[in-house]
Amino acid sequence: MKIEIWSDIMCPFCYIGKRQLETALAEFPENDFEIEWKSFQLDPTIEPQSGKDVYTFLAERKGISVEQSVEMHKGVVDRAKSVGLDYQFDKAIISNSLTAHRIIHLAKNKKLGDEMEEVFFKAYFTDGRDLNDIETLIELGVKAGLNADEVRTVIENEDIYLKDVKADISEANEIGVQGVPFFVFDRKYAVSGAQPVEAFVQTINEAMK
Repeated sequence: MKIEIWSDIMCPFCYIGKRQLETALAEFPENDFEIEWKSFQLDPTIEPQSGKDVYTFLAERKGISVEQSVEMHKGVVDRAKSVGLDYQFDKAIISNSLTAHRIIHLAKNKKLGDEMEEVFFKAYFTDGRDLNDIETLIELGVKAGLNADEVRTVIENEDIYLKDVKADISEANEIGVQGVPFFVFDRKYAVSGAQPVEAFVQTINEAMK
């Protein structure tokens, strides 16, 4: 079964959804699953926010108070914890995810897409790494199994894999993706959002019929 996942590494629910899906897939040990990650940008206009924490950034974007933003993030932290993830929003560094998405496409071509997604998610949500920084991106690419020189080439040549990223986003628009994560199972069924494990299990069973 092929599972396509539209995701943005800046999306906290995408990492949670990844864990929920992995738990569901573990209930089908006899089956082979092909996971294909697809690019999506929740906000392609984001620029590096020097000195601005994620709470203030979200408050300004949504027109809410910083206190409300902090409370919203606490809820996400609790949900992440329920699936074994340790979100550290106090350390998060706001980044535009476009370059990371291009690196993910490099990883996909090396059959390392899932590994690259995991490394980027953890780097952003848990470790507070700066995904605006070239050397950090190269280090993380190597951690996922990529060649450092190839990662640097992708970073320094902004056209490399740009068409692939745009194609993923265009396809998402065509099939009606309103937000991420968005999971498509064998082009038969779709699951939107970080749904409970049971929802994924049910969808997989339906798609297998």
